[in-house]
Amino acid sequence: MEKKFTSDEVPLAQLLRQAQSGELQLPDFQRGWVWNNDQIKSLLASISHSYPIGAVMTLRTGNPDVRFRSRPVEGAEPANGAEPDVLLLDGQQRLTSLFLALMSPDPVPTRDRRGQEVYRHYYASIDGCTNPSCDREEDGILSVPRDRVVRKDFGRSIDLDLRTREQEVAAEMFPLDIVLDANAVFDWQMRYLQATPNLDDARMEKWKRFHEQIITPFTQYHVPTIALAKSTLKEAVCQVFEKVNTGGVTLTVFELLTATYAADDFNLRNDWEERLCRFNAHALLRGQRPNERVKETDFLQIVTLLSTYGRRLEHLKTHGSDDKAAPAISGNRRDVLRLPLEEYRRWADRATEGLEHVVPFLHREHIFRYRDLPYATQLVPLAAIFGYLGQKSGSHSARERLRQWFWCGVFGEMYSGPTQSRYANDLQDCVLWTEGIENGSELPRTVRDAQFQAERLLMLRTRNSAAYKGLYALQMKRGSRHFRSGEPINVHSYSEDSIDIRHVFPRRWCQLHGFDRKVVNCVVNKTAIDAQTSRRIGGIAPSAYLRRLERNYGLDAVELDAILHSHDINATALRQDDFRTFFNRRFERLLRQIEQAMGKPVNRTAESDESPFFYSDRDPRRVEQGVRTLIAQGESRVVEFKSTARQNLITKKKDMSIEWAVVKTICAFMNSDGGTLLVGVDDQGKPLGIELDFPHVHSKNRDGWERWLIDLASNSMGAAAATDLSVSFCAIDEKTIARVDVSRATNPVFAKMSKGDKRKVFFARLGNATRELAGPDLLEYQKKRWPLL
Repeated sequence: MEKKFTSDEVPLAQLLRQAQSGELQLPDFQRGWVWNNDQIKSLLASISHSYPIGAVMTLRTGNPDVRFRSRPVEGAEPANGAEPDVLLLDGQQRLTSLFLALMSPDPVPTRDRRGQEVYRHYYASIDGCTNPSCDREEDGILSVPRDRVVRKDFGRSIDLDLRTREQEVAAEMFPLDIVLDANAVFDWQMRYLQATPNLDDARMEKWKRFHEQIITPFTQYHVPTIALAKSTLKEAVCQVFEKVNTGGVTLTVFELLTATYAADDFNLRNDWEERLCRFNAHALLRGQRPNERVKETDFLQIVTLLSTYGRRLEHLKTHGSDDKAAPAISGNRRDVLRLPLEEYRRWADRATEGLEHVVPFLHREHIFRYRDLPYATQLVPLAAIFGYLGQKSGSHSARERLRQWFWCGVFGEMYSGPTQSRYANDLQDCVLWTEGIENGSELPRTVRDAQFQAERLLMLRTRNSAAYKGLYALQMKRGSRHFRSGEPINVHSYSEDSIDIRHVFPRRWCQLHGFDRKVVNCVVNKTAIDAQTSRRIGGIAPSAYLRRLERNYGLDAVELDAILHSHDINATALRQDDFRTFFNRRFERLLRQIEQAMGKPVNRTAESDESPFFYSDRDPRRVEQGVRTLIAQGESRVVEFKSTARQNLITKKKDMSIEWAVVKTICAFMNSDGGTLLVGVDDQGKPLGIELDFPHVHSKNRDGWERWLIDLASNSMGAAAATDLSVSFCAIDEKTIARVDVSRATNPVFAKMSKGDKRKVFFARLGNATRELAGPDLLEYQKKRWPLL
């Protein structure tokens, strides 16, 4: 096996002269020199004692696959165009400090203990260095200002003046910037010895001790040096650099690649800054904090994913789809470091466009800020997918598939672990899935494997959870309305009014009534509420704060109930301070929203009893109480009564117009704010019972009636719309009343009279009535109701 490195001891003077000539230089990814005055003095004192100062590491240049732009050691001025033979990987701070202090006649630019910029020359005090009772670091090695004059009394008097050789000799202060220059040392020595008449023996002995104890250690000092072989791979160089980097700051692949591309006169940093200006036009990519934005390393991963995917496809096209030798798709660190400049240039624009296409896609999902991304890591494959698909990603069918993949990743929490292999799988799977829409294609692994456990809702309490933030976005996407304006929450109101995830039943009220803190703080009891409304809610009972909102915002109860319904909040339960009913109803609503987003059912127990209040909500008396309250309040924008759902009360026969009236109401609720349909109650609120419909349904009982209703909704409005229905029953005056709770729809819902009917109609609630909308009225309504579609 080839040896990867050699180790030796190299004279300090040789290393510094190599730096002076440019034979030894720094790779451009090395950060700047930062040592302060005290660190330099301590280093010089250590060498004077011949103490070890640690090894340095170098890399022999000449490998065409490992090319970094280099720069001279600070202070060195090699001849123009000087190419290094070796690059210094470790030891920059030490060697730069020694070069500036020992090889340069200029003052050393450094910092004092307070961090202030200072310029210093370094001297060895002959008395301080030869007196064994003196601390060499404090009394032997001294630094003086750039003009070589030390002042005292606030600068009014001179304490030490070293501006000439004669003054240095008189003060017995040896300049360390000549210690490695034998001729200069000899000249200074002669001046020192001749400064007293007749060659004073005591002075000669002092000089001998100084020369032996200071000058000789510097001139004979050897530095342990580890030299990496020329054949060392680039990723190995980078890994070794980070392992030995004593600065403690991890070097990013961006900095390493910047140095690599600089060798080909391409400024990656400038290129990134230009692209970043484009990204900063979007709040979703910009963020308010440094860690809340798209980073340069993210961008390089996207480019590398596109590059490796492109190479794989080209290989498969040439060698056949079953060729196992095809290059892998990857965005890991090793492959980013191997990204050739020509590949970066080929794919960087596609990656930029991909990120920009992500913005409207996520806005449609009501994700407006970087901090609201369920998984910031999911942005990488999403941008790569958009970047590769280009215009193909704009079709409705492609967008719907990508939407399903996105939400499966969120609610399946597929990006909570290692992501590199998932990046590669998702890019390939989603491209094939969306490009193969007409012929069908295999589900992406993320879609296939994603699962959501119903009880997980109870554990989503903070935005540390991706699913928590995902549900928040879904709620707004369904058309949650602003509590003050009544308008659907959009990107502008979201930021301007400080809308955030806040409690529906206040924590203080729940604590007073003995509800479990974990249940109270979970996402079921939270919705999108603006800051001003949150302050008005305070900690009082919902029934009280609703009256306060009506009074302060000029809302009537019906309109406020409609706003609550838009948040999937049961207004009746809220007005009755009924936390259990509220919680159960919303628990089920959120699960259905997750199912719709993922395109698959959530995992539940056989009894579907995951809510802590499941059994209390199934109490017929509680259902009856809610129905009686709705009957007492009467019909409104969000409540409607139907005597029957199938039977004509006059003819006593099944009547399609009766069924159509039920469909229209459900459709209108979905296209508006949601609502509740009571079947078996006439217009005056008198219970008639759904038993009148039993002769016209299979099994002729309540279960048959419920199955018929779901089939009716599915055939008329689609299977997805049917999942937005929740049916419960109670008995009043021995009459069975069906309560059909309808959720606010994410997308426009159209209805047709029969399964084979091609004509589809749009309905909405206008006041207490259901109205058909078409033409300009429909377009205007849809634009207002779903502004991001």
